[in-house]
Amino acid sequence: MTYLQQLLAISLLIISQVSFALPQGSINVNTASAEVLAEMLDGIGVARAQAIVEYREKFGDFISVDDLLDVRGVGPAVIEVNKDKIAFVD
Repeated sequence: MTYLQQLLAISLLIISQVSFALPQGSINVNTASAEVLAEMLDGIGVARAQAIVEYREKFGDFISVDDLLDVRGVGPAVIEVNKDKIAFVD
């Protein structure tokens, strides 16, 4: 396991231990289905939502909004309009 992988694993462990409720109207992009993502996020249709889910399944959970920029079809404008709705933990 590389240093970066170890750091990521430790970070995810710490994040997973934090317990708090999502703000009203927020969506956890690490657990939501494509259908829910498409419904809740502006500028995200079914195809982009499915791309988010597939990316997450291939590369693991998102840690920041910047990680979402790696998903094809998700750009800065989509992130900006949805930044208050995007969460990474439940």
